[in-house]
Amino acid sequence: MKPSILSYTSEQFQKQMIETLGKGAQHALLIYQEWFRTGLLLGQHPAFANAKKLFDTICSSVDWTIPALNLVHRPLNSRDLGDDVLKHQEGNTTKFLIKTQDQLDIESVIIPMQAGGTLCLSSQVGCRMGCTFCETGRMGLIRHLTVSEIVSQVFIARFILKASVRNLVFMGMGEPFDNYDAVMEAIKVFIDPHGFGFGPQNITISTSGRVEEIHRLTDHPGAIPNLALSLNAPNDQLRNRLMPINRKHSMQDLYCAIQTFNEKRKKSVLIAYVLLRNFNDHPEHAAELASYLQGLNVKINLIPYNPQSRDRFQSSEPAAIAAFKESLIKAGYRVLVRKTKGQSIMAACGQLGNLALRNASFG
Repeated sequence: MKPSILSYTSEQFQKQMIETLGKGAQHALLIYQEWFRTGLLLGQHPAFANAKKLFDTICSSVDWTIPALNLVHRPLNSRDLGDDVLKHQEGNTTKFLIKTQDQLDIESVIIPMQAGGTLCLSSQVGCRMGCTFCETGRMGLIRHLTVSEIVSQVFIARFILKASVRNLVFMGMGEPFDNYDAVMEAIKVFIDPHGFGFGPQNITISTSGRVEEIHRLTDHPGAIPNLALSLNAPNDQLRNRLMPINRKHSMQDLYCAIQTFNEKRKKSVLIAYVLLRNFNDHPEHAAELASYLQGLNVKINLIPYNPQSRDRFQSSEPAAIAAFKESLIKAGYRVLVRKTKGQSIMAACGQLGNLALRNASFG
């Protein structure tokens, strides 16, 4: 099976041409640039005027298909997919679903922002973290996504759905740090200056609290993406009930990991906190959270709970959300309440996932 072009950086692609052909590095770079900047493979650069055979040889060395249902049967330059990519919209928020070649669903969300769209990426089909407030967590882990499947979400958003995408956030289906190597390889593709050209500062990885991988990211050579932590509780007792991972990595472990990240990378961490009515949204919870985060360089993102297919929680009252925010601001923190977008199409935070797929996969 040929490797997918979506799994390569430009440097890796050039290196393969040298190893395979003993030449063609610059021509490979031109092909790479055309593909990742236009979504087409035409070979119209003047360098190919007398080198069609080399163009064909380079192109035949990798797989150019996109991991979406039936796309492998479409002409290479066709980008009119019709119903091959299932799309749902609420206002300007778009959730799109693509199918892997083994017929599993990947859900991604394009969220309109003032300075360009944000694409919420998935890193797995399902998730094994088991967070009780998350639809994906109810699926269990079906499998990790490959590098090309992760990258294909950006390709489809930009070149098939024609979306303006400025920021990438790994906040879709799955725990990104549970698929660490593939996610980091995908980020190399995203930031390649000859390809998509995203800046590391425009990419965010969100974790439920995998401490070892936070340290791996901290020690990663070169530029790294932003880090977000889904915290959701002010103490271990409550967090244990919400997030099973906390029984392995306590909030003290997380504190030390974030502190080290702050000190070594000189970057703040985004703290995500889902507000659940009469569970973690009381004034004493806000005070306890402020105390816990003291000494860390963080920004806090308060997220009203979004309804699930089977709810055990309710969203906090607007007055409770406002009071929680005000308490944190008075304690000196930067706080934003995330505006809910895409709730009616199950595209909002915590809503991605196909429980029927779980049932089919696990019998």
